[in-house]
Amino acid sequence: MQAKFIKKEICYVGTQLSPHWIYKNFNLPGDSIVSFTGGCDVKISEMVDLKDVLANDFIYSSKMLHFIVEHFNIPLVEGILRQRLLINIARDEIMDNLSSNTKIIRLGDDLYFNEGKLSVSIATKSITSVLIHLGLNIDSNNTPVKASGLETDMGLKNIEQIANNIINNYLLEHKQITDASCKVRGVI
Repeated sequence: MQAKFIKKEICYVGTQLSPHWIYKNFNLPGDSIVSFTGGCDVKISEMVDLKDVLANDFIYSSKMLHFIVEHFNIPLVEGILRQRLLINIARDEIMDNLSSNTKIIRLGDDLYFNEGKLSVSIATKSITSVLIHLGLNIDSNNTPVKASGLETDMGLKNIEQIANNIINNYLLEHKQITDASCKVRGVI
């Protein structure tokens, strides 16, 4: 699995959640994860969450920490499990950067801090792969829902370090899962 933190800001508009986007833009073929910062402005036409489409919702944030993951040869349910793994890794990493009595709550595929929504996330199946997007608010101002931000509400400034730690922990989990699947004897 390949990974990269992209230093250039990119506004996530939903079109990035497409097969081979990581390969075409950053020359990382196969299973991969990239992270970058930038705004988030997903219109209804680019939404893949039908519940949000039916509710006529949109997603907006002036600045987020984004993760795009692409896995090949897995079913959607496994992709959703990997999405939840990524979200738990992100939660652990953020909490490691805060005081010990700070709580970040995970409800499904969403993270909350002080009752404000910290994240947006989706996993979907393309014709060739499973794609995951996780966005963590850096700035919680001017969002369409009550939100929390890594910088504005938690005071975290080391966003690139947090991103790289999340990436590295996801890569480690991926390797350990693969290794675990190779070391066991089948039973009858």
